[in-house]
Amino acid sequence: QVQLVESGGGLVQPGGSLRLSCAASGSFLSLYTMGWYRQAPGKQRELVAAINSGGSTNYVDSVKGRFTISRDNAKNTVSLQMNSLKPEDTAVYYCSARWTITYWGQGTQVTVSS
Repeated sequence: QVQLVESGGGLVQPGGSLRLSCAASGSFLSLYTMGWYRQAPGKQRELVAAINSGGSTNYVDSVKGRFTISRDNAKNTVSLQMNSLKPEDTAVYYCSARWTITYWGQGTQVTVSS
């Protein structure tokens, strides 16, 4: 069993930055691929960024060059640094942990608006 708790969401103006954090608890966490997904109203949940157990990362094209995912296996945390935020980044952001099955956090709202 893995539990994930996100933090760091909020309201930010276009062009601003936010840092999301996900605190994980459970066993064998270093083996999990950790990810951040988002879901905007009326849209499907999409993968924003992921980082595997070896540290390799991948990003959806729309956030490349603006977002950075990182993990700290010693602290069991994964973070998403979001820069140059745009209104279209507005969504609920979910932390995920995937190995044999996928676990989800409860989500944190990110709103980009002037």
